[in-house]
Parts: sequence; C-alpha cells; structure tokens
Amino acid sequence: MKDFNLSEWVLTHRAFTGFLMVLVLLGGMFASVRLGQREDPEFTFRVMVVKTMYPGATALEVEQQVTDRLEKKIQELPNLDFLRSYSKPGESVIFVTPREDTPPQDIPELWYQVRKKVGDIRMALPPGIVGPFFNDEFGDTYSLLYAFSGEGYSYAELKQAVDSTHQQLLRVKDVEKVDLIGVQDEKIYVEFSDKKLAELGLDASVVAEALQAQNGMTPAGTVISAQRNLPLRLTGSFDSVESMANLAVRIEGRTLRVGDFAKVTRGYIDPSEFKMRFNGKESIGLGVTMNKTGDVLELGKALEGTMSRIEEGLPVGIEVQRVADQSRVVKTAIGEFTRTFFEALAAVLLVSFLSLGFRTGSVVALTVPLVLAGTLLCMLLFGMEIHRISLGALILALGLLVDDAMIAIEMMARKLEEGWDRMRAATHAYRATAFPMLTGTLITIAGFLPVGLAKSSAGEYTVAIFQVVGISLMLSWIGAVVFTPYLGFLMLKVRANSGTLGHDLFDTSFYNRLRRWVDVCVEHRKTVIIGTMALFGVGVATLTQVPEQFFPLSNRPEVIIDLWLPEGSAFTQTEAAAKRMEALLAKDEDVVNYAAYLGGGTPRFFLLIVQQLANTNLAEFVVMTKDNDARERVMHRIRLAFATDFPDVRGRVMRLNVGPPMDYPVVFRVFGEDPTLLRTIADRVAEVVRANPHTMDVNDDWHERIPSFRLVLDQDKARALGVSTSILSQALQAHYTGIAVGQFREDDKLIDIVWRAQKTLRVTPDGLPDVTVRTANGRSAPLAQFVKFETVFEDGVRWRRNRFPAISVRADVADGMLAPDVAAQIIPQLKSIEEQLPAGYFIETGAAKEDAWIAQKSILIWIPLVVIATLVLLMVQLQNLSRTFLVFVTAPLGVIGAAFALLLFRAPFGFVALLGIIALAGMIMRNSVILVDQIEQDEKAGRDTWSAIVESTVRRFRPILLTAAAAILAMIPLSRNDFFGPQAIAIMGGLTVATALTIFFFPALYAAWFKVERAPQAKSPETAHPFYPTHNGTPEEQPVAVPGGVA
Repeated sequence: MKDFNLSEWVLTHRAFTGFLMVLVLLGGMFASVRLGQREDPEFTFRVMVVKTMYPGATALEVEQQVTDRLEKKIQELPNLDFLRSYSKPGESVIFVTPREDTPPQDIPELWYQVRKKVGDIRMALPPGIVGPFFNDEFGDTYSLLYAFSGEGYSYAELKQAVDSTHQQLLRVKDVEKVDLIGVQDEKIYVEFSDKKLAELGLDASVVAEALQAQNGMTPAGTVISAQRNLPLRLTGSFDSVESMANLAVRIEGRTLRVGDFAKVTRGYIDPSEFKMRFNGKESIGLGVTMNKTGDVLELGKALEGTMSRIEEGLPVGIEVQRVADQSRVVKTAIGEFTRTFFEALAAVLLVSFLSLGFRTGSVVALTVPLVLAGTLLCMLLFGMEIHRISLGALILALGLLVDDAMIAIEMMARKLEEGWDRMRAATHAYRATAFPMLTGTLITIAGFLPVGLAKSSAGEYTVAIFQVVGISLMLSWIGAVVFTPYLGFLMLKVRANSGTLGHDLFDTSFYNRLRRWVDVCVEHRKTVIIGTMALFGVGVATLTQVPEQFFPLSNRPEVIIDLWLPEGSAFTQTEAAAKRMEALLAKDEDVVNYAAYLGGGTPRFFLLIVQQLANTNLAEFVVMTKDNDARERVMHRIRLAFATDFPDVRGRVMRLNVGPPMDYPVVFRVFGEDPTLLRTIADRVAEVVRANPHTMDVNDDWHERIPSFRLVLDQDKARALGVSTSILSQALQAHYTGIAVGQFREDDKLIDIVWRAQKTLRVTPDGLPDVTVRTANGRSAPLAQFVKFETVFEDGVRWRRNRFPAISVRADVADGMLAPDVAAQIIPQLKSIEEQLPAGYFIETGAAKEDAWIAQKSILIWIPLVVIATLVLLMVQLQNLSRTFLVFVTAPLGVIGAAFALLLFRAPFGFVALLGIIALAGMIMRNSVILVDQIEQDEKAGRDTWSAIVESTVRRFRPILLTAAAAILAMIPLSRNDFFGPQAIAIMGGLTVATALTIFFFPALYAAWFKVERAPQAKSPETAHPFYPTHNGTPEEQPVAVPGGVA
C-alpha cells in the first residue's frame, strides 16, 4: 500500500476516470436543480412563552400569585439558561430560555417538560386564572405575505374572499400552512342601560342567565324503538340577531323581549386587539408558510400562478398586494452571490492562466467545476440547502480549493519542462506532494472545526461554513490527485528541449535575487525573528482597536418602525398615532409600501426578526424602501419626525439584523429586591448611558406607573344592602368589559354573545358612581351609596430575571458606531455606581456585548481540540516533534495582516472575522508543512541544511505565491458582502502578510530553530551554482551533486 500511486492507477484506467468525471458533473448539475433554496439556514428559536391571564389582579398580585409560582416550578428543569418574565395587570408572561449548548434536537423535549411541569402546578394556581398558554412556534417564517383590502366592501365580505383564498392556497405544493393575520373576531353585543334595567326591576345577571339558557346546546335524548333510534332535536336556538332581540325572557313573573331593554348588534371585537393596515388601508393579511423540504423559489412561482387565477375571480374592488416575498429576496440574494461567485472564479482562473500558461491553467480551470459539482452533490446527499451561509462558504472555499490543483499541476508542468514523459510527470506529482497536500488540507479544515462544533445559536446559524468548506477542500484534494493528473495527461505536452537541465528553470535574475534575499534572512535570523515578533505584537494591539460587532446588519431595504405609547394606552390612541405615521410615509418618495401592525409586532416575514408580543400600546411598521440608500434617507427623516411630531410616543427606527435575533444592541440590567431602590439605581444608570454621545433612544422596560381606580367598599353598608365583593365585581365586569353569555352558531362559526352596557355608559369613568347594583331586596342602588373612589398609581409592568426583580436600561447606537464598542465605553463609567450599591444589588451587561462573548466563547472553547488535531496531523506528516512545533508556532502570524486589514477597511471584528482568523492559521501551516517537507527531502538528497532551506524556499516560491494569490483575489468579491465581508478581509490581509513571512521569516525561523550554520565549503549565494532536488521521489530520480554542477 505504501507504494500505491493513486494518480498512476487513474491514468492506467483512463476510461473509468473519464466516466467518473462525467458522472460527477451530471450529479452536480442534478444537485444544483434539486437543492432546496431559502434566505437563511434552518434555525432553532430557543425561547418558549408561557402566558397566563389573571383578570382583575394588579401587576404585583400577578407576580406574587402566578408568575412566581410558575417560575419556581419551571426552574426545576435542567438545561435552562435563564427565565425572564413580566407581570402586567391581569397578565403574566414568562420567557423560558434553554442553555446555548443545548442540542437543537433536545429542544422539543424540553418544551414538553415545561408543559408537564406547569401542568403539575396548574391546580395550585389561584382560581379565576385563564391558561396557562404555551407558544414555542417562533421559528415559523412566512415565505409570502399578502394584504387584502377593498373599498366599499364590508369586513364580512372581505373576510369571505380571504377565507376562500386561504382554502385554495392550502392545495399548493409545499405549502405547510396558511394563516390569517389581523382578523377581527366577530361578536354579538347585547348592550343594556342599567337605568333601564333598574326601572324595569331587572337584574343584569338574571337576564344574562336567561340568554345563556335559551341558546344552550343540551341533548334532548333519543326515542329508542324496536325499528330505529330517533334523536330528538329542539328548535329555539338563535338563528339571527333579530331572533335574539325578539327573544321573550320571563323574569320574576313578567315576560319581556330582549329588545325592550337592550340593543342587540352584530359586530367585531371592541376595542380591537390586533389589526393590520397596508398603505393606509385596513387589511386582512394572509401568511403562507413553506414546509421543511420545499424550495422557496419553486413555491414563489407556484403561488404567483395560483394567486393570478384567484385574483381574476375576486369581486371588482378587492385588492391583493404582496407585503413580503421571500422567493424574490432569495432570488435576488442568489443572483448577487452567483455574481460574486463568478467574479471570484474569474479571479482564480486569471491567476491560473497568467502564471501557469493557457494549457496548464486550463487544467486548473476544468478541475474547479468538477470539485464544485462534487460539493453540490454531497450537499444534496447530506440534506443541506442553498442559503446565504452555504453560498458564502462556497465562495470562501473557491479561493482554497484550487490550491491543491495548482500545486499538483505546477509540479507536473515543471517535470514536463525538464523533459519527463507525461505518465512519469503526472505520477511523480502524487509521490512528491499528495500527502503533504492532504495534511495541509486537513489542517485547513481543522481551522474551521470550531464553527462546526460550536454549541450556540451563532454556531447553529453558521455551521454550514464548516460543512461546505470541509466537503469542498476534501474534494479538492481528491480532484488534485485524480482529475488534475488525468486532465494534465490529456492536455499538457512534453517539451521538445527535453535535455534542458532542471536548474535552468530557477537560474534567472529574479530567482537569483530572491535567493540572495532569503539567504540574507537566514544569515540575519535574529533580526528577522525579533522584527516579526514586534510586528506580531503590534498586530495583536491593533486587533484590540478594531471595532467589534457580533453579526452585521442585513442589506435588505426594509425599515422597522416601532411606536410605543405609554403603558395602559387605549388601542384607539395607538391607532391614531399609527395613522399619523402613515400620513408621513405616504408622502415619502423613497417609500415603496408600508404595512402597519397595531396591538403587536409584525409577523415573522424574515427569520431573524425580533418578534414583539401583543401590546395594545404598540404599533409596528415594516417599510419597504427603494434601495439601501433610500432606506438611510427614510430612517433619517423618521428620526427627525419622532423628535418633533410624536411627543407622546417612544419611537424607534431599525434596520434588519443578520444572525440570532437581538432586540436592543446596548443593555444594562439592574438587579435588586426593593422596586423603589431598583428604580433609583436604574435611573442613575440611564443617565450614564444617555450621557454617551453614541447612544440613542435610552429607555427602560419598567416604564412609568399607570393610574387605576380603587373602589373602597364600605363593608357595613354593603352587608346591610346584601352586596358582596364578588357580586359587585361581576356587575362592574358586565357593565364595562362585558361577559360572554353564550355563543351564536352559524355554519362553521361560533360567535360569542357579549352582555355589556351601552357605549355611552362604559367609555368614561365619570359615570362610575351612578352605576347601579342589584341589592338583596331586589332594588337597585348606585355605587356612590356604599363605595368611595380613589385614583391610585400602580406598576404598569414588573420584569424579573431568574425570579429576581430586574430593570433593563436599553439603548440604540448612533450610525457608524458598533454596539460592543459603545457598551465598552459605558462600562467603566458605571463603576462608581456599582461601588455604592447595597448588598444584593448588581449591574449586568447584556445584548450585543454579552451575545458576542457567548458566541465567541462557543468558538474559543474548541481551540484546544484544533490544536491537538493540528499537532497530530503535523506529527503524522513530519514524524518529528521539533519540526511539528516549528510549523505550529507559525499559526498565529495571520493576526498581523488580518488586524491591519480590518482596521484599514473599517471592518468590524466579530463572529465571522474570528472564524477567518482561525481559518488563517490552517492556511499558513499548510504552506509551512509543504516547505518543511521539501527541506527535509533536500537534506536526504545530500544538500547541507543551509542550502536546503534557501533552495527549497526558492522552488516553493511560485506555488506558495500562486495559491495565496488565488485565495486573496477570490476574497475580493466576497469582501463586499455584508455578512462575509469581515471574514474575507481578515483572510486577505492575513494571507498577504503570512505569504511574505513564509518566504522570508520561516527560513530564518527554521535556521534558528535547528541552529543551522553555513557549510564551510558552500559558496556565497551570488556565486554558488544552484542545486535543485525538486521532489521527494525515489533516489534514482534525483540529480546528484558534484563539484561545479549537476551530474
């Protein structure tokens, strides 16, 4: 097996090799058509929301009676990172977040355990709660989002058209589900006047019970005869609003119709809870979710055809507009990546043709599509997809996968120039370079290993970098030892001047000058090493000055606008603020369209968006602008408008982020037990954050306290009248909010029947003292007789983290600044506050600074494994511990060029740049391995070590320079990419400097490491006749050194 030569086997079985190449190409073409395409990779959202309603309770009561009990139970689960919760009047919401290193496949089991734990404690929660409800489906992204609107059509008619479309879209291939967005639930309101009821001597609760009894669905039994069973059906249930108004109700011996004392109307939920508006019109949204195996481009085509047919059948006047379309975004993104890919490919091929010549360069050019075809085929077989990460990784790999082919064909071409026949030249390249190349390839792949093993959200999002690069580099080695020799055998010709001595190739003025430079570096090794170490120190120091950024912003043209009104604001106020914003956007020429979501956040049309929960005081806009420049202009104008036209609104304008979702980029969390003291500390922290010139929209999540009416019951008077707290609560609930007294059944719909007071009696608190309550003696008494009224202020919301009260002070950062850098500026200024904090109170840094560290830690934790794997590979190849460590110490040299390049191009140092620097280490060691192997072979051939160092460096100069040039030029198009730009820039800069260091620093280091001295008989580099053992082949293939020349 030791003597087995794969290239030789390939060339002796050329028919099979040709067949295999065709098969790989066809497989790659098939894979390119069959691979699924989406905007972002599959991503597990690691959050579950547990929501519980506790009507009538204050925020503090909700926290103590509901939130705390649930959190205490949920905390028993393993693999939890933290619990975050807020308690509002009548509402508890808990966010359950597992640890970052929890495998994605374990998340569903964890959510099941959360449900189980909450179910165990359900009976211990106070009576009157509604829920708990669970939501863990945050990962569903709408591939397409439509808005239906219609001037002159009632809401019911519009909804009917949407329902019809909904059913038809479900039949389209690859559609998993279709959701209606912003739908208003139908209600039937029976609205009374309490004065009218008092005049008639009616009790509201008794009337409500009568309505419920009339419309109940109760079995009437079955007549069981000898022949058949006959079910009994009773009529009398409501079949229209009129039948409800005409219902005769017998109360206390009197028969009255409902219409005599109440008004019956059919409408929609009032006040509204969630609405969608598009371009200033009330709309109903339709969101289409693709199944896991679908192709978003194919889905887009299928839906376009289906919607065209549906729109033709819709009534005239009903408009259907596309709000979001992932298929178009993906098509554009793939087009951009494809253009970048071909630019990179052109750069690589240009290097090949210019440096190797047309025929030799053509071999490299033909090897590239073969390797790419094999990569696509493997991606299909391994269940991978085309998306922003895998496409970027393909381009990244393109600059690396030509290395092996270039090294192999360069050696084969050189041997042909020396007069060798094609078979011998092709097979020799395998013996000389195959295993050093394999070691170098595996070391390069090992450099990407941390991202493949990273146990974090960022690692899960970017794991395709390791997968694609790993596959393509392994296939590139196979291509270099299988396809490259085959193509070289067919395309390259033996030189006619076969008698030319090998040393003539390197006996030129350029190579002689290079030889002298390398010799000087070896001679003055200490100076070179000290200078390089100093440069390395400067590089490390420079890297600390490079701005940090966790993940870059998206280049999508959408703008997200949040309008937050004061806590407790009515939905109508939120709607009014939204309409003012719509008026501004309607006049803006840079705006293509805009969608508004009132009472909650936008549906997930983009995987990485931060989704807001239901809040009546929130309106969120998604504004589509013409392009990225227009986006910046729109953002500037909206910020100016917030400062002048929206004094009562906390406004926020955002671009879309790439990477795991994150709300505010700068967050400082303040923890402590006493809410009053906690608020004081948080206000001081907010002042420090606000004082930083690079922060914007500084706020906290506890907001301001909200007013409420407190009704102080005179217990003596209440007992005398026979009125209890529960009776009073029910009466007030029925009066103001309304209570459901039954359901109206219509076809497949169940419509709540709501009993409540007329609008004029329930929209203002001024009439509260006059609200009448039925007493024990059957009479009605106004509240003012036995209740005192107070206006008090209470918490609108109370946040906790791991059951600890916590206020988050949050801020956006000014354009041109990066969040981790701004946070780093603020942290020292908080020291004075932290030093004065009482025991049990502390401040934490969150958001971008925290997330960046978590992501980087998940990468850095695997560095020891990379080190071990690299050392093992080096030992396998070099079989020498000293040489292994020599190669290994060159790994960090890429930091020098990477740091300067990042600073020069103002690219941020973040997750992807860190990956680039780690990958650089593998690329640098790859060249060092091949150079050390060459020196060792030269020594075995009889050269003294000094000459072996110099001559090996000279001979390896061309392949080292070519492979570096190919990689660097391939990175230039990728450097413009928003996501991969920092990584490409780091590799370009690092590889440029590292290539120069490999040529000049590494020989000096080798000489110093092994204490090499110039051989006494050796001549000076200017006069010495060069000696060229060009490979590590068999001894009989190598020239023999004789005085004065080569024999």
